[in-house]
Amino acid sequence: MTNVAPLQLSILDLATMFNEESATETLQNSTELAQLADRLGYTRYWFAEHHNAKYQMSTSPDLLGAHVAALTKHIRIGSGGIMLPNHSPLKVAENFSLLEALHPGRIDLGIGRAPGTDGVTALALRRSREAVTTYDFPEQFAELLGYFHRNFPQEHPFQAISASPDSSLVPDMYMLGSSNGGMQFAAEYGLGFAFAAHISPHLAVPMLRQYREQFQPSAAFPQPKSILAIIVIAADTDEQAAYLAEPGILQWTRWGTGNFKPSPPTLDEANAHVYTQQEKMVRAENLERFVIGSVETVKKKLTELASQAMVDEIMILNMITDKYSRHRSFRLLAEAFELPQRDS
Repeated sequence: MTNVAPLQLSILDLATMFNEESATETLQNSTELAQLADRLGYTRYWFAEHHNAKYQMSTSPDLLGAHVAALTKHIRIGSGGIMLPNHSPLKVAENFSLLEALHPGRIDLGIGRAPGTDGVTALALRRSREAVTTYDFPEQFAELLGYFHRNFPQEHPFQAISASPDSSLVPDMYMLGSSNGGMQFAAEYGLGFAFAAHISPHLAVPMLRQYREQFQPSAAFPQPKSILAIIVIAADTDEQAAYLAEPGILQWTRWGTGNFKPSPPTLDEANAHVYTQQEKMVRAENLERFVIGSVETVKKKLTELASQAMVDEIMILNMITDKYSRHRSFRLLAEAFELPQRDS
């Protein structure tokens, strides 16, 4: 078994506006959680990229990362991820080279292939119908690597362009995936790989194992580095965790039935919700996206899942709506997995 090292824990944040919070309150909560995670010994804190999402403030992982990195000391900060089709590869390379210069050795660039939004918003972002309808991710990706590694072919039109005066400013790069597409890029180019088990639970274990089998070593990653991302709700008891999990479960149920309009449900609303027959079916299917229970229950499940997927790191999607319970969950997990406590 490959994951003999202690299991690392990290956090994925969508900056969701729970309980009718203002945007400012939500971002302050994200900042405070990142600072707590820094003290508790979590490995990394990533922000997602979503656009035209009514209750999510995670439009710009690079800006959020710059803010949080400046207010933490040890934890790695990054994107989960930058949706490369929405961006100029040069601008991504410039931004993350700058972040690496500001916070040496603490910056991750997680790269996604999806738009992270609807088609009309993608058009507004990219300013070209051709850019929306054409799949040119391999070319974009090769261009991004060319800027970081300064290895464009001599005849390439961008060969003389540098993203930074300092060629050493390269973040750790991860490919994100919820299918085999991202896995293939990560394995072929010798990148880290983060799989979204909360999106494709059935594929998580086979894709993560396949990544290790197909991995080609690189200068940045001589050995494969894989992360499994999933929703985790931990509490003092199984019953309390089940109660805290209901808002996230109801939210995923609504999404699964095409209902994207309501705001994220509160604890009271979610636990009082009466599910229709269709919703009950979707709810049952969605439970695989979650690991829910007392900290003892959760530790056992995560350890088993990590072993099956051959990973040494679990990234937790934060969906606990109550701030105190959210912090309590991450404290319990840090203690259970004996994460290295750090000075504030």
